[in-house]
Amino acid sequence: MLVVHNDYIARVSPEFPDIADQTPSADTEASLRAHLPAQGFALLPSSGAFSDGHVSRRIGAPEAREAWGREPLLIVNAPLMRQRLFGQRSFRETKHFDLLELFAFVRPARFAAPSVAGLALAMGYGEPEGAEAQAAVVYQVALALARELSEAPLAFRLMARSSLEFMQRQGWVWAPFVDAALRQKPVPEGYVAPPPLEVWSLLEEWEEQAPAGDARQVSLGEDEVLKGLKDNLHRAGLQEGRPEQQAFALKTREMFAPKWASEQPNMLLLEAGTGTGKTLGYLSPSRLWAEKAQGRVWISTYTKALQKQIYNDTRALFDTEGERENKVAIRKGRENYLCLLNWQERLAPLTQGPGEAIVAALVARWIVYSRDGDIVGGDFPTWLPSLLPAGSAAAMFGALNPANLVDRRGECIYSACPHYRTCFVEKSIRKAKSAQIIIANHALVMAQAAYDLREAAKAEQGEATMEPEAPGLSRLVFDEGHHVFEAADGAFSSELSGFEAYELRRWIRGNEGRGRRSRGLEQRLGDLLATREVAQNALKDLIRAAHLLPSEGWSQRLTTRTQSGEMMAPSGPIEALLAAALKQIEVRGQESASKSRYRPEADNAECEAHPCLPEVSEAASAAAKALQAIEAPLLALVRAIEDILTGEEEIDLAERTRLDGALRGLERRARMTLPAWRSLLQQLAYAEDEDPMQPSPYVDWFATISHGGRLVDVGLHRHFVDPSVPLADYVLKPAHGVLMASATLSDKALAEHPDEDPFALARQRTGAAHLSMGAKSLRIASPFDYEAQARLFVVTDVPRDDPRAVASAMKALFLAAGGGGLGLFTAIRRLKAVYEQLFRPLGEAGISLYAQHVDPLDVSDLISVFRSERHSCLLGTDAVRDGVDVPGQALRLIAFDRIPWPRPDALHKARRAHFGAKLYDDALVRAKLAQAFGRLIRRADDRGVFVMLDSAAPTRLFASLPDGVVVQRCTLAEALTAIEGFLPRE
Repeated sequence: MLVVHNDYIARVSPEFPDIADQTPSADTEASLRAHLPAQGFALLPSSGAFSDGHVSRRIGAPEAREAWGREPLLIVNAPLMRQRLFGQRSFRETKHFDLLELFAFVRPARFAAPSVAGLALAMGYGEPEGAEAQAAVVYQVALALARELSEAPLAFRLMARSSLEFMQRQGWVWAPFVDAALRQKPVPEGYVAPPPLEVWSLLEEWEEQAPAGDARQVSLGEDEVLKGLKDNLHRAGLQEGRPEQQAFALKTREMFAPKWASEQPNMLLLEAGTGTGKTLGYLSPSRLWAEKAQGRVWISTYTKALQKQIYNDTRALFDTEGERENKVAIRKGRENYLCLLNWQERLAPLTQGPGEAIVAALVARWIVYSRDGDIVGGDFPTWLPSLLPAGSAAAMFGALNPANLVDRRGECIYSACPHYRTCFVEKSIRKAKSAQIIIANHALVMAQAAYDLREAAKAEQGEATMEPEAPGLSRLVFDEGHHVFEAADGAFSSELSGFEAYELRRWIRGNEGRGRRSRGLEQRLGDLLATREVAQNALKDLIRAAHLLPSEGWSQRLTTRTQSGEMMAPSGPIEALLAAALKQIEVRGQESASKSRYRPEADNAECEAHPCLPEVSEAASAAAKALQAIEAPLLALVRAIEDILTGEEEIDLAERTRLDGALRGLERRARMTLPAWRSLLQQLAYAEDEDPMQPSPYVDWFATISHGGRLVDVGLHRHFVDPSVPLADYVLKPAHGVLMASATLSDKALAEHPDEDPFALARQRTGAAHLSMGAKSLRIASPFDYEAQARLFVVTDVPRDDPRAVASAMKALFLAAGGGGLGLFTAIRRLKAVYEQLFRPLGEAGISLYAQHVDPLDVSDLISVFRSERHSCLLGTDAVRDGVDVPGQALRLIAFDRIPWPRPDALHKARRAHFGAKLYDDALVRAKLAQAFGRLIRRADDRGVFVMLDSAAPTRLFASLPDGVVVQRCTLAEALTAIEGFLPRE
C-alpha cells in the first residue's frame, strides 16, 4: 500500500497555474453543470438578476425575496444577501449554493473579497458590472474552480477527496459538483486518505534554530545603497528609482551607522509623501545592512493590512522565493495564531450539526494549507465563520470565530501539549530567530522591548532564566510612525475591569463551572511542582487567594438593579470596588450631562477618577489589600520556579520548556499586571495625601462598558499622560537605530514659520524629545501633481446636525462621482442614520453601498469588497480611514460628515493641557485629514475629490495637505458641477 508522506501533503501549495481561461470539453462542462442549480442569482441594493450562465434577466426585490425560499440558487455571500433582502424580517430559505464555500474548499488560504466581483477578480476575470453580468459570472467562477480542482496535484486532490467524503456525509450541497470535478482525474488506488478534521498530523514540525549572535558594526556607503535599490527595483519589474525614493533610501542608511552614545540611537523622522516609494526605500538598505552586518532589522506597522503588504513587497529583495522564506519572518502576538489544542477540543461539538461540520471542514483545509497559521490578520478567510447557519450553536457562541481559536488567556501548556512540535506560534518564534528582516506590529515590538529590558536587568544581576522569544530590537523601522503614540498608549496602560479580574481568576483557578475550556494553574503545573514543596505551597496559597476575584455571574450582579433601583449585593472586594465606581460615574454623569454637548457612543459613560467618592476610596483600599494577597503567593511562585531553573537540579528539556513558558505568564502578571492595578487602587485610596505641586504622570478614570446598548461591565483605567516617556525608555534608548516613517509626520502649518519646527509634535509623540540628542528629520514631498489631480471642497450650505441633509448631500456627491466614494463619520449613530437614507436611492442608480457597523462583514472584508467594485461606495469611521488602500478609480471621492475633532474625554483633556491646548487639537485634526487625503491619490494617473460637509471647518486645518491643493468654499450645487466636470466618466 502506498502512503503519501504527511509533510508532502502539507507542503503542496494550492496556488496552481491559472486555468480560468481554459475551456473544458462540452461533455465535461455538461457533467459539471448537471450538479449546479438552474439559476445563478446576483443582488444589487434595489434589484437583482437571474442567469442560467448564458442569458440573464433583471428582477426586482419582491421577486428576489420570493425566489430565495423557493429554489436553490447559485449565489455569493448568503449572509450579506439575506440582510439585503430581509433585514430583520422573517424569511424562508432553501439550501443555496454559496460560491464562497466552494472557493474556500478549492483555494484554502487564498484571498478573495467576499462578493461576486471579488471572486471574479480572484479567478482572473474582469469586474462584472451590473446585476446581469454578476449573475452570469457566478457560473464561470464555479466551472473554473472545478477545472482547477481537477488539475490540482495528486496530494491536494487526495486531501480534497478526504474532506469531500466527510462533507458529503453531512449533506453539503456542493458535494456532487465537487465529486464530479475530482472524478475527472481520479485518485489512484492504494493511497491512504488523510484525516478531514484532525489535520494536526499533516503539519510540518518546527526545527530548532542556532542562536544568532550580535550584528557586526558596519556602515553603508551611498553607492552600495543606490546599487541595492536599483537591483531590487529591477527584481520588482520597475524602472530606475525616482529621485524622491533614492533620497529616502540614502537618508535611511544613517540609522545603520554604529551607535556612539549610550541611550541615544541613530534616530530619524522621515516624512515621505504618497508615491515616493518609501517601503522599498527602507527595505532596500535594511536588507543590505542585514546581509553585511549579519544582523536583523525589525519592520513595525500599525495595521495588519500593511504588515501583509510589506511582506509581499519583500519579494523584490531576493532572487528566489526560497531565500525570502528563509530570511523574512512575520511576527505577531500569540493571540493571532490558531491554537491546535483549542481546535482539537472544539471538534466534538462542531460535528453535531451538519452546517457546523461543513464549515469546520473548510477551516481544517485552511489549517493544512495556511502559510503560518495566522488566523487574525493572515491568510484566513475572515468571512468563513459567517457562513455558519444563523441559529447554530457555533454561530451563537462564536465557536469558529478566530478570537475563540487562539490562546488569548495565557493557557498554553507548551511542551505538554500534544501539538507542541507543530505549533504555529512556536514556528513563528523560531523562524524569527534566524531571519534577517522581521515584520511585526507596534504592539508586539513594545511588549518585546519591555521584556528585553527586564531580562537584561536580571542578567546583570545573574538572575536571567529564560531565552528571549525573539532577537533583540537593535534596528527598528516604524512604518506608519504617526501611530506610534497610540500604540505606546495601549502598550503601557492598565485597565482593571470585571472581565479582566474574572479572567485572572479563571487563569489561576481554571473553569469552576459550565462553559468553555479553561485549565487552571493546578492542571497546567501540578505535575511539574508535585515534588517541589516550596513551589507547590505557593501555588496552593495562590489558588486560595484568587477566590477574592470576581466569580461566575459577576456581570449580572454588577449591572442588574433590584425593583427598588438598587444594585445587587457584590461578591468580594473587587466587585464592591466596581459597584462604587459605577455609582461615581452615575453621580458625576448627572452633574455634567446638562453642561456638555458631547454624547458618548453606544451609551458608554465615564468620569474622572479624582477626586473620588468616599465609598470608592474605601472600596479601593479593600481591593488593593485583596490584590496584594494574590500578588504575594504569585510572586513567591515565580521566585520558586526561577530557583528551579537556575539551581543545580537536573531538568530535562521538555520540563524546562514548560517551566520557561509558564514563568513568562506568571511573571507578567506578578511583576506588571497586579502591581499596576494595585498602584492605581492605592492612589484612589490615599488621594488626599497627594502633593498638588507634583502632578501625576498618569490619567485615571472610570468608564462603563456596553454591548449592544446594554451595560455589561465597568473599567478603571490608567494611562500615561505622555506615553512617549515609556516608549523612549523601553524601545528607543536601548536601540542602535530607529526610523519613524510616515506620509504625515510633520505639521506643514508650522513649516511656513522659520522659527517653528514642523516636526515639533512628532518629536513629542514619537519619544524623540526624550532623547539627549533628539532625532534628525527630513521631509520628502510627493511626486504627484496635486494641482491637476485633486480637488478640495468645503460645502457651505449643508447643516451638519441634520442627518437627512447630510444623507442627501452624500447621495448627490456619490452620484456625481459615479460611485467610488468613501463617506467618513465621526459617530456610528450618524453613520447608521445616513445609511438608511442612502441605501435604496443609490441602489436604484446601480451603485452598491456598504457600511461598517451595518453589514455583516469584517472591516478588512468591507474594504476588499469596496476595492473590487469600482462603482460601489463605503461608509465607515476611523478604522476604515486607517485601513483603506485603494489605488485607482475605485476610490475617487472622500466625504467627511464633519471635522474629526478629538473626543473630549478625560484622557484627551489631560493631554491637551500637557501638549499645547488648542494647537494640539488642531495638529491632531490636520494629521487625520492629511492621512485621509493621502488615501485618495495613490498613483500618477489617479484623480480624486475631497469634500468636507462641515461649513465651520477652519482653513487652518487643511494646511498639512500637499502643495497644490486649494481649499474651495462653495455650495453643494457648485461642488457637484465641478466634480462632474473633473472626474473622468467611464
